[in-house]
Amino acid sequence: MDDGIRIRQGTIEDFPAICDLLGVVFHEELAGAAKTAEREVFEPERSLIADDAGQVAGQTVAYSRELTVPGAVLPAAHISSVGVRPTHRRRGLLTALMRRQLEDIAAAGREPLAVLWASETAIYPRFGYGAAASRLRFTIMNREVRLTVPPAEPSGRLRMGEPTGLLSEISKVFDQVRVDRVGWSDRDDRWWRSVLTDPSEHRDGATREYAVVHDGPGGPTGYARWRVKDGWSSHGPDSTAQVTEVVAADPQAYQALWRFLLGIDLTRTVKFSHGAVDEPLQYLVDEPRRLGTTLADALWVRLVDVPGALAARRYRAPVDVVLEVDDPILPANTGRWRLTGGPAGAACVRTGDPADLTATVTDLGAVYLGGTSLATLAAAGRVRQLTGNDPSLAFGWHRAPSATETF
Repeated sequence: MDDGIRIRQGTIEDFPAICDLLGVVFHEELAGAAKTAEREVFEPERSLIADDAGQVAGQTVAYSRELTVPGAVLPAAHISSVGVRPTHRRRGLLTALMRRQLEDIAAAGREPLAVLWASETAIYPRFGYGAAASRLRFTIMNREVRLTVPPAEPSGRLRMGEPTGLLSEISKVFDQVRVDRVGWSDRDDRWWRSVLTDPSEHRDGATREYAVVHDGPGGPTGYARWRVKDGWSSHGPDSTAQVTEVVAADPQAYQALWRFLLGIDLTRTVKFSHGAVDEPLQYLVDEPRRLGTTLADALWVRLVDVPGALAARRYRAPVDVVLEVDDPILPANTGRWRLTGGPAGAACVRTGDPADLTATVTDLGAVYLGGTSLATLAAAGRVRQLTGNDPSLAFGWHRAPSATETF
């Protein structure tokens, strides 16, 4: 990195310059309500700046949030807003920022892992982030699919309104569901305001966002958020419903919400970009090909404290395995670790025993949420299985990890 550039902690006074930088890097101006919402969740003490004689030449920030992992909810550094000014590329700024960020997280000792969305997927494995959760993107021909399961009796009822007006019900359902959905992050009041911010300049011609709540006999059991982009063709109405989020505490709510979303008047397409790989909708319709599913990456996970992270989650089956780990950025993680545990708990301690398998910290990040198999990585030649002791089954989970928001 150039001698004239230094890495320093950000301040709230840096926020306007950071917004300008991100507008240049991501080709989308951050202004108005979106800028206000971002400022509210911004944590200046967790921002790192590449400072070139007073100019913000690069930036990254960590948000303090919780992440659901198999069998537990853990504090996790949510990494975002990573960018370098185009005039300062290929000068080592990104490497310096990412390494310093990981070192700071490790030194603080509060968060055993970090998580991010990757704008460019070739970048982050260099810093130990593994592709841990995928997502399905749906482009549904909604007039050509039918739910094969009849409405439940009693079916409950649906209430529609503004998301902010239904926030008490929405947040209650979300908090109930997220503790068991691997890959979901918590939302305090600040994050709910950020998530529900709906500036007109970001709608690309679509309506404002709406919400619908499903009420069961005991209260709200699900909700969905969506907007509609108007469209007409020579055949008549051709609008697109853009679904933001579907959260349901039981199958009855899930079915009722999707029956509603697929039947919105004047729409011929329903798009949903944050579906789980094992999204139940795939098994509820009579024409699954009309769902138009494509696979994309979602969450990338980095183990900052290898023994702490491995001991904190639960395992689908009993496990007793020695892992030889390589971590060139955080050398305290490098070495052999004996992982023992199962569905009720786990422990991970340093050992001198022979290794059952070798893996990089990137590989461990990829398998941590249970969405990527160690056996698959071994078949790809990334993990070396040295003995017959294969922990692949133990690292799995009963539901695929998913992500309900991009941060």
